[in-house]
Amino acid sequence: MDALEPIKTPLLLAIVTLLVCGLAYPILVTIIAGVAFPFQANGEQVVMNGTVVGSYLVAQEFNSSIFLHPEPDNFSASGVDPTVTLAYAYSQVPRISNATGLPQSLLDGVISNQSEYTLFFFGSRYVNVVDTNLYLIKNYPSIYSKHVN
Repeated sequence: MDALEPIKTPLLLAIVTLLVCGLAYPILVTIIAGVAFPFQANGEQVVMNGTVVGSYLVAQEFNSSIFLHPEPDNFSASGVDPTVTLAYAYSQVPRISNATGLPQSLLDGVISNQSEYTLFFFGSRYVNVVDTNLYLIKNYPSIYSKHVN
């Protein structure tokens, strides 16, 4: 009897499982996702003037005082959360208003309209920072055009 005989079958099974589960399946799922859901599979990229400027799934750096800022790293578990609480968004309105000259009531309305619920109309409301900033850029170009490329 060969000394390797007892481990041939488990070793072969491990190699086949590694190839199927670790290589073939992820490649197949990636191809299917790319075809069926190209926007989501590519990271839900934000495109502006033909250039990718960020992602709807990851917090973006907005350093200027005219933009809504993401929450600091210690406020979210991952530190890359693209959304902020409604209260945190409203707390930034005075800063944005002072920097842009837009009335606080208008900015309150923008934030309210841009907010979504975590569970349809249940749960807490949140605001996607990228969506809201893009809305401001598109709807108030005289203020924001000099700050974006």
